[in-house]
Amino acid sequence: MNDRIRKINSLISHEVGSLILSEIDFKPGVFATISRVRTSDDLSDAKIYIQPFPSSETDYIMKTLLHEKYVIQKILHKRLHLKILPVISFVLDKSGLEVEEIDLALSNDKGCAG
Repeated sequence: MNDRIRKINSLISHEVGSLILSEIDFKPGVFATISRVRTSDDLSDAKIYIQPFPSSETDYIMKTLLHEKYVIQKILHKRLHLKILPVISFVLDKSGLEVEEIDLALSNDKGCAG
């Protein structure tokens, strides 16, 4: 990945994170964190990887982001001064869910060993 793409990924991550906080009205106690952004070399698309919290609200979070995608895209276009703005898409980052499952399994084992 070249330096330009790395900078664009960082910029998109920062701006979309800010927009998620300010523009999306999740239920109380529900959060979405951006774990990484992957922009194609030709800048045609950017995949924004989301880690939901709590994991029980994953479907709700992803549906809400999908519903608000075009609003976020429009505001992002106004904020970023790029000749070509990638089309964004939200992708569930499953690595956080796997860690949560491991923690749950370990805490269950501790309770059994007790």
